[in-house]
Amino acid sequence: MSLNLRELEAEILDQYFEKNPRPWILGFSGGKDSTMLLQVVWNALVGVPDVPKERDIYIVCNNTLVENPKIIEYTDKVLEKIQEAASKQNLPFKVEKTIPRLEDSFWTNLIGKGYPAPNNLFRWCTERLKINPTTKFIKEKVVDTGEVIILLGTRIDESATRAKSIEMHEVTGKRLRKHVLPSAYVYAPLNNVTTDEVWQYLNQVKSPWGANNKELITLYKNANSGDCPLVIDDTTPSCGNSRFGCWVCTVVSRDRSMEALIENGEEWMEPLMELRDLLSASREDRNKREYKRRNGMEGPDIWGPYTPDFRAEYLERLLNAQKEIQELQPQMILINYQELVAIQVLWYRDNIFNHNVADIYNKVYGAGITLDRVNDTIKKEKELLRNVCEDDPTDFDLINDLLALQKTKTILMNNRGLQNDLENKIDDYILNINRE
Repeated sequence: MSLNLRELEAEILDQYFEKNPRPWILGFSGGKDSTMLLQVVWNALVGVPDVPKERDIYIVCNNTLVENPKIIEYTDKVLEKIQEAASKQNLPFKVEKTIPRLEDSFWTNLIGKGYPAPNNLFRWCTERLKINPTTKFIKEKVVDTGEVIILLGTRIDESATRAKSIEMHEVTGKRLRKHVLPSAYVYAPLNNVTTDEVWQYLNQVKSPWGANNKELITLYKNANSGDCPLVIDDTTPSCGNSRFGCWVCTVVSRDRSMEALIENGEEWMEPLMELRDLLSASREDRNKREYKRRNGMEGPDIWGPYTPDFRAEYLERLLNAQKEIQELQPQMILINYQELVAIQVLWYRDNIFNHNVADIYNKVYGAGITLDRVNDTIKKEKELLRNVCEDDPTDFDLINDLLALQKTKTILMNNRGLQNDLENKIDDYILNINRE
């Protein structure tokens, strides 16, 4: 192996034992680069058994809740081994999993609000699903400790785009570079490691936490893919194409990794491919899009959210796919109960009363769940408000919109930005009155 591991481990130890014990946050995706990074750091620390290791190292893995099922299954299994081995070996590693907030989840936005499938012009998913959860964790650690250092497995050899980004942000003669977040720094010890050296390393150096690197190599081979890195800012390229990413990704024309997995024996993933292709086609289907945006702008040339009918149709297809897959993969959940409740709330806030989440779920599963409490509360509220505002319907519209803003954010457990939303809504209302 041409890579000088002793020099690399020595550099990592020198950085680890610096006087300021700022915690490390190691971005772990389960792919080849982050696996090598963690192994090198782990083996470096194991090599100095009698020295106190006071700097915490948080292994942060973000799950968008729509990850490629094979990679998330593998990653979850590896994370369990990591935490168990770190405890036994008395190493300062702590596994942390991050997920999007309920109001930011893919299905809450796409089915609940009607957001169209993402593309390069409107890639609304990256910030909500990837950047925000990790940023929240980093900011919490900054509050606790003052500063943090983020360890990433980024490499110049990955791509021309990655090389340009690294060159733009690096400081000559310095290991650390400033992150876009205040009081956060980035350390990328694998910068100059080549792709061939990564594979050589994983083939020759055993996993110190007891995983099987051959399994990871096989996963790559079967998917003809690359891992999707931890995304901590908007300079990170979109996943998809030849990378393991979200199975719903429509930013690229084809998900070749999922196609390859299906061709190599994972036929149970075919319903996911069909759902993903339906989303890709739906974006440009005029019949599936409204002529009014959520901000109120409307017109014959306006491409607004998905129509209520398509949202309901897609939810039914999603649940049917989930039911079919669960016959072979019982643990597989494509959409969780909290998301179903959030979707129902958003539908009723959008005055969608001709479709009901519970009815769709019961139709697919033959179950008897009910969301009547949510539905009845909103219906009674609107009926009472309409009676009170009988003499001035515009007041009803304003108050109803304000209640929708307040109650949606309350139910979805987030009041951030509520005050500005309310003030903007009132300003728009006054402006419309003045125009009249």
